[in-house]
Amino acid sequence: MTTTTSPDSPTRTEGKGSGWIALLIAGGFEVGYALSVNGSAGFTDPLWSIIAVVFFLFTLFFLSIALKRIDVGIGYAVWAGIGAVGAAVLGPVFFDETLTLVKALWLAVIIAGVVWLKLADSPALEARTPTAA
Repeated sequence: MTTTTSPDSPTRTEGKGSGWIALLIAGGFEVGYALSVNGSAGFTDPLWSIIAVVFFLFTLFFLSIALKRIDVGIGYAVWAGIGAVGAAVLGPVFFDETLTLVKALWLAVIIAGVVWLKLADSPALEARTPTAA
């Protein structure tokens, strides 16, 4: 990956920890967005609709902060994974949904994939990976 930076802009490798924190926050807002969209009943309930828009704006804001420091492919996959797993786990808590053993198994696969993506983005692994000239 080639990055161009100006003196006042950080490279993607600087501050990755803060990028991951922003990504986790964005994921939390994504879960809230997914749940509130469901609660809005197709944006026919005004209160749930307003809540959904607020969550949507916050998730995009924090995702944009995270993607300044994390590659978009990894960041987007982790963000979507957090949203999918969070909505699937909390859907039965807030709505009349079910979480079966089979669904839980596949959610575990998503979680494992997100963890492996995070590990793949670690500085220690990047230091061991040869770069092409």
